[in-house]
Amino acid sequence: MTTDPVQMTAAESVSAATEPTPGAGKYVYCIIRNDRSREFGEIGIGSASRVYTVNHNDLAAVVSDTPIVIYDPTRENVLAHEFVNETVMREFTLIPMSFGTVFRSEKDVLQLLKSTYQAFTDVLDKMQDKIEFGLKILWDRDKVVAAIERENDEIRRLKDEITRNAASSTYFARMQLGRLVEAAMEEASNRYVTDVHEQLKDTSVASRSNKVIGDRMILNAAFLVDRKDEKQFDEKVKAISLQYEDLLTFKYTGPWPPYNFVNIKLKLEKAI
Repeated sequence: MTTDPVQMTAAESVSAATEPTPGAGKYVYCIIRNDRSREFGEIGIGSASRVYTVNHNDLAAVVSDTPIVIYDPTRENVLAHEFVNETVMREFTLIPMSFGTVFRSEKDVLQLLKSTYQAFTDVLDKMQDKIEFGLKILWDRDKVVAAIERENDEIRRLKDEITRNAASSTYFARMQLGRLVEAAMEEASNRYVTDVHEQLKDTSVASRSNKVIGDRMILNAAFLVDRKDEKQFDEKVKAISLQYEDLLTFKYTGPWPPYNFVNIKLKLEKAI
């Protein structure tokens, strides 16, 4: 089952500036359901700043103090952002915010919580006890081609004919072989990906396919999994990877907050 990310817009919320501004800006990592103030330690972005909650009713934004500045997505900054969310995720279901979400003040954070209270509550209900796992699958093209040649009579016959008549084989025969192999490779890729999704659908709530990277990758997907099914999902991924170990390499990561299933869109405004 595939789902689109939850789309929300919080109008009149964030203010960003290209120059650092001294003051009480708030970097927001995520939204949780919690009706009491909570401290998470000095683990925040920038300078390991104190991470704590700004609360409204039973919702809370997890924040740290910051100058009003646009953060560069350096490895250090992105890892700091992710580490806070991973820390919070150990105890809470969360709605992750995009990297670099900065508000002018605590008042603006409270306004966000108030103005989108019902939307946040609905998403937290949907994401309750859900976690995300990432799965990338890469193939060994030479091994896949060899397997195709063993299984496809037409390709094997044409290749043998070209090999036997290397001196006289035509350019068009080689082109035909190339087209047949590429078509068979695409069909094999689709078959592998479909089979993986089919085998994982019973232990996942939803899945989302992202753009593949490079020539070797055939799947770049995220799976939303109920916490109670985590062990079963892990075991299923391991079993599938063993099933295809001669042809495919599995890169399995998680658990993560549901980054691919919640997409918070905020209206950015210039600070006055």
